[in-house]
Amino acid sequence: MTVAAEVHRALAEIRSGAVPSTLESATLDFKQVIRRSLTDTCKDLAEAAVCFANAQGGSVVVGVADAVAGPAAIQGCDLETLVVQRRIYELTDPRLTVTVEPLISDGQRLVVISVPASPDVHQVGGRATERVGTSCHPMAASRIATVVGERRGEDWSAADSGVDPDHAVAPAMMLCRTLLGRSADPVRRDHAQHTDLDLLRRLGLLTASGTLVNAGALLLTADPRHAQTLAYVHRRTPAGELTANEHLGGPLVESLLRVLDRIEARVERTPVNLPGGQQLQLADLPEAAIREAVVNAVTHRDYRRPGPVRVEHAATRLVVTSPGPFLSGITPDNVLTTSPRSRNACLSNAIRTLGLAETAGIGVDRMYAEMARLGHQPPTYTADLNEVRVTLLGGAPNSHLARFVSTLPAGESEDAETLLVLLTLLSHRTVTADQLAPLFQKSAAEVQAVLDRLASPSLRLIERTRESVRRSQPVYRLQEGVVATLGPAVTYRRRTPDQHDRKIIGLVREAGSINSRVVQIALGLDPPTASRILGDLVARQILIKTSTAQRGASVTYGPGERFPVTSTARRRQRKDQP
Repeated sequence: MTVAAEVHRALAEIRSGAVPSTLESATLDFKQVIRRSLTDTCKDLAEAAVCFANAQGGSVVVGVADAVAGPAAIQGCDLETLVVQRRIYELTDPRLTVTVEPLISDGQRLVVISVPASPDVHQVGGRATERVGTSCHPMAASRIATVVGERRGEDWSAADSGVDPDHAVAPAMMLCRTLLGRSADPVRRDHAQHTDLDLLRRLGLLTASGTLVNAGALLLTADPRHAQTLAYVHRRTPAGELTANEHLGGPLVESLLRVLDRIEARVERTPVNLPGGQQLQLADLPEAAIREAVVNAVTHRDYRRPGPVRVEHAATRLVVTSPGPFLSGITPDNVLTTSPRSRNACLSNAIRTLGLAETAGIGVDRMYAEMARLGHQPPTYTADLNEVRVTLLGGAPNSHLARFVSTLPAGESEDAETLLVLLTLLSHRTVTADQLAPLFQKSAAEVQAVLDRLASPSLRLIERTRESVRRSQPVYRLQEGVVATLGPAVTYRRRTPDQHDRKIIGLVREAGSINSRVVQIALGLDPPTASRILGDLVARQILIKTSTAQRGASVTYGPGERFPVTSTARRRQRKDQP
């Protein structure tokens, strides 16, 4: 959603009765003119603009009372756009250029200040703030240094550690060779045959002067500066007593694999037989999602901050917490779709070369896909200025869904969006692009394209409902054949109106007449729905009422003038005719 679209959507919701403060976000803020003076107002707006510029950008809408509900909140203002733009430029250091435009809403003139995300960190009166959620937070000197470094492309992991390559621990080097030797890529397998120095060069872990970069010292040495890079805690239940509490230091390549091994050893598995006779061992928490959660935390954390990456493991839950906030511009609401970036690119590249992580940009997608494949909800992210936390909630796998996914074409069985649509429709009879947009972290138009593809003749996983076939924003449901194949995985059993008709006609053909109670039991319907369906069949003259009672449970129904006649009955009728 563009900034302009967010402003217009929010104003439309306010006109419909919403309170503006409930619509504010990481990229939208509402302000009123401070009546004391133009000077105070412009300073307040400059501070709001700086707060957005130091984060991911956003819009400030002036002339809206954020605590008043409905149209009364749109009060307007008479600020001159050029004056506001000039004063924000003059009050900020370094100078910040914004776009200021008037906007008429509900008969009132508003002013919209559009603020771009800036490569610099700006201040007003010597004070820098950044937008986190719906609030502006002060930026400490260390935070300013981190943000400036990130925006200038500085990579802590690529900086010279000053550590000699001879300090690389021999078992860690051997482990790297083992990982490379397992690779399906012949080029990577070839890396394992080189000398230690050549191997370090191919992993990008040596400086031009021959010392280890920070990533190399972190991965391969027992540098005391990284004495505790990972902490692992295990409980049998999320609130139970500790059964493991370890702080793992030493070379990161060793401690990382030790943590993954400990998680793997404690994961429960369920055997599932596939249609072709193959048997899968499905884990309560998928291995690929676990690996991505832990490796992402290690590669993207802020190593300028003290403390380890914390891994909290229970039978059906894994929580991984890494020091430091998201990179600027990344939030829990866009982590799935934002352009891939790494705080520690050198470290990330080395870990990917060793085969411990996915190709750049698909790790989060992989987590979403692997969780959905087993019938689990997607990962959940929370973040603030101090840490980023990802939570995986597992449990017994949905074996019916897993079997069905195994029959899909390879591209679809691994596609996060396809699997999220299927997962949603296991518990929801219908979905629309608007409903799925927040889950996909995409616009409704992009989600619509996904739904159309899944409804195409080549896939036919979903279909438009009969009532919405011609709508620009149609409603989708699972194809009936897919519902039948998924079986108990679907928490409801959808029956279309045509199927209801055929079932009731079959019952009448067998018994001669039926009543509402019989329809409720046979079709699993509630009384109002059964009554509505029977009324529709009577209106179409497929059924007629055959009892003197006209209302209530004692009403019976029999064949009407348009009751379908079987081919056998037609032949008998023709034979009986003179």
